Amino acid sequence: MTDTLARHTPDETDRCPSAFPYWDSIATDRVQRVRRLVLKLTGFDILPTDEQARALCNDLYSGDPTAERFVEEVYHGETGPKRAREMLETALTDGIDAVPDAPESMRALFDEFETVPDWVQPELVEQGAAIWRRWGSMLFSFAGAETLEIYTEAAVATPLSLAGGYAGDNALRRFLETCRFWMDVSEPGALLTPGSKGRATALKVRVMHVSVRSRVANHPEWDQSKWGLPISQTYMMLTLIAGSVTPGLALWVLGYQTTPREIRALIHFQKYMGYLLGVRLRWYPETIGDSLRALATTVVSRSHDSGKHGKELIESYPQAFAPRDGHRGLTRLREAYNFRINSVYSAIYMAPGTRRKYSMPKVLPWMIIPVVRFPLITAMELARRFVPGVARVHEKIMVTHRENWYRAQMQGREAQFDASGALRR
Repeated sequence: MTDTLARHTPDETDRCPSAFPYWDSIATDRVQRVRRLVLKLTGFDILPTDEQARALCNDLYSGDPTAERFVEEVYHGETGPKRAREMLETALTDGIDAVPDAPESMRALFDEFETVPDWVQPELVEQGAAIWRRWGSMLFSFAGAETLEIYTEAAVATPLSLAGGYAGDNALRRFLETCRFWMDVSEPGALLTPGSKGRATALKVRVMHVSVRSRVANHPEWDQSKWGLPISQTYMMLTLIAGSVTPGLALWVLGYQTTPREIRALIHFQKYMGYLLGVRLRWYPETIGDSLRALATTVVSRSHDSGKHGKELIESYPQAFAPRDGHRGLTRLREAYNFRINSVYSAIYMAPGTRRKYSMPKVLPWMIIPVVRFPLITAMELARRFVPGVARVHEKIMVTHRENWYRAQMQGREAQFDASGALRR
């Protein structure tokens, strides 16, 4: 056995939540057999180095100190959430100097937020954003479907269940807010233009994450020894991979063609977006291979311990698209299609063994829809790649479509990204 396959017991100074049993799992014969087989056939080690794995485990306890200080002092302090939100809106629109009474913690947050790291390559950021634009609303459907698999983990499901956003009747509203975030940050120049809507949305989401983290961490249902810190650095990183490498590879099944070079641009785009969201990891996977290894740490460390909270989240998602009472005509027809197609995507991107444990909508005969669409999408992708001028027109159409889809679903509402809401229990 090579050194990369040697078993390892982490140093006593390292930490790993008990419900994330990475070190015990990789020591099992089953994982080692699969690891050796893949290495023999492809030369690719499916697991990260021990040093990288320790970093990911330790970062399950890491948060966002800069933003946490601001939220604790301002949102949860004497200033209060209403005034804090006003100050945040003013600073995002006119700059931090437009808030004369801004506390030091807020100035520190904006100083960090407005500083573009030396490693940022603007052309890669823009290329990655353009890929999100050309995926249109398909990005939303895929992201919603792929996330269901990780809702089996209490470390993910518990904060979402306590916050209530993705559960029950609120599921569609909160999902659409996330779609608004994806749209804002992928507009041309959004992440690199000071004062842009995309950057403003990113900071609002960052503050919202920190506020939820604080409330959940102090809730009696949260067990730090089991799960680490709510919305930890490691799980935020996994979310970034879920927007780059995972769709870049998985959407080939539906006909969408994303090249390795484009996936590398997506990784960089997501890394900078993660920076704006407060992601500061000990080890950040910056290649396709390392991203897959980081995902593998989660696959082998699953505990399937989310129980009723995970069940509610998983089953709420497809039902959120079901036709609403009182809707008729084209509106109801559109809702019925969204319900069926998102049920189909959920079935495609959930493991069959996981799906069978939950009450999910039937997908036959609607599974035929992606089969029929596959050659059409493939033809469009080939034209986009090889026929001059098609890519520009295609992107414009997809951007218009995702905006129209979002507006139709929101029915006049606007995304709030509210960091002041109380937990639902």
